[in-house]
Amino acid sequence: MRLALYQPDMPQNVGAAIRVAACFATPLDIIEPCGFPLTDKALKRTAMDYAARAEIVRHDGLAAFVATRSQSATRLILVETDGPVRLHDFVFAPGDTLILGRESAGSPPELYGVADAVIRIPLAAGARSLNVAVAGAVALAEAMRQTGSFNAF
Repeated sequence: MRLALYQPDMPQNVGAAIRVAACFATPLDIIEPCGFPLTDKALKRTAMDYAARAEIVRHDGLAAFVATRSQSATRLILVETDGPVRLHDFVFAPGDTLILGRESAGSPPELYGVADAVIRIPLAAGARSLNVAVAGAVALAEAMRQTGSFNAF
């Protein structure tokens, strides 16, 4: 199981996602460019002491990320507000990568194009969306619950 952020805009959300990845022992892929300078110093500042505990893989664009995935048979699951399948109705597999779009603009067509599935987290009427780091945590927790990944802790 992996978590991926596509061109994140906000360092605080990257820091929160790093914390989620560290706490759930899940690798985090960051697909650049980011909307802020993503230096080692910035990562350390936003993630606090969790950066050292997390496996973070940076990719120089979507093509580079897709190229690394083509070497495996895992699925790329896009978490978006317009996903046709609700989170709890989707059947996750242990090797899935959950990817989230940009905070400011969501997911571009090319991200939908490389995704194997698009899911959504059901929200109360009138609610637009969750924070990207919160959405990643919710989706990752459900995927790990379904695949028994929490049993390793």
